[in-house]
Amino acid sequence: MNEPHLERGFFLTLLAAVTIAFVWLLLPFAGAVLWAVALAILFTPLYKWLRRATPGKPTIAALVTLVLCLVIVILPLVMLGISLVGEIATLREKIKSGQLDYAAYFQRILDAAPVWLTDLINRFDLGDKAIWQQRISQGAARASQVVATQALAIGQNTFEFVMSFFIMLYLLFFLLRDGALLSRKIRQALPLAEEQKQALMSKFATVIKATVKGNVAVALVQGTLGGLAYWFLGVQGALLWAALTAFLSLVPAVGGALVWLPIALYLLATGETWQGFGLIAWGALVIGSIDNLLRPILVGKETQMPDYVVLLATIGGIALFGINGFVIGPVIAALFMACWSLFVDSQEAGLVRRPEDL
Repeated sequence: MNEPHLERGFFLTLLAAVTIAFVWLLLPFAGAVLWAVALAILFTPLYKWLRRATPGKPTIAALVTLVLCLVIVILPLVMLGISLVGEIATLREKIKSGQLDYAAYFQRILDAAPVWLTDLINRFDLGDKAIWQQRISQGAARASQVVATQALAIGQNTFEFVMSFFIMLYLLFFLLRDGALLSRKIRQALPLAEEQKQALMSKFATVIKATVKGNVAVALVQGTLGGLAYWFLGVQGALLWAALTAFLSLVPAVGGALVWLPIALYLLATGETWQGFGLIAWGALVIGSIDNLLRPILVGKETQMPDYVVLLATIGGIALFGINGFVIGPVIAALFMACWSLFVDSQEAGLVRRPEDL
């Protein structure tokens, strides 16, 4: 029996087992770890600048960076979240009290519809107005109930959220201060050629920065511009629609148009012509152009991923991992493409034996 091979096989099995166990331990706080890593990558340039300004004091530089991260990013998002929860609660109460009657809104659309559309509805027996009104009311009630349930779940999990929040801050501090050392250790542990290690680490960092810095910034700007338009036009729940615009802006290609376009069509259908056309113009010329204007500045072409890959990866990531998926999805896709690119390059260079050579 070959003792060295047996020992190595046992050690690799043990290494895989303890690695899986460690990842399993971290799963309850996977979101905290993900955002700590993402923010550390994003704020590392600031930390390095502060490190040069405070030689010999890495802890002070990391603490100052952490405070700036709190002030610039985290606290504004927390305040926005609190305001959004209040807006959702107010909207739900208006639906329950009848102040917001979606059935009546639907009736207004039908009344404003052209004759040919009404004839088409009747010809295909799509149901009378009363049935559709009932469906709209029931759908709105169910939607408000789902929102209320999610808000209640968030309230019940406040302790878990607070714990995850402080774990993220704790990890962020150490990743800022000791991130370079940790990165070197990871590179040393990877059983790859040095250029392959560098390519993978660089791709990982690039996609994280591109996703967080680029996509989130673009989404916030588009949500803000959409919210201002909804508020100016007197749309009910402007803050909620602005948040939805920002969230859907994370999805490439379609983005915030999934929110502002239906609102504009509703305004047109109910006779508010200039408001509807104004929102369409604002959405197409201003909100839509923000993506083309800001994304190249903030992200550039560093990710080198086709738009359709980014779209599928983002949607798939959100479907599997929730809100964290808009970061996880593109990262997985980028690493997938990078690994296959390295494999093809190594084959061409003769570094990997083809099956027929074995």
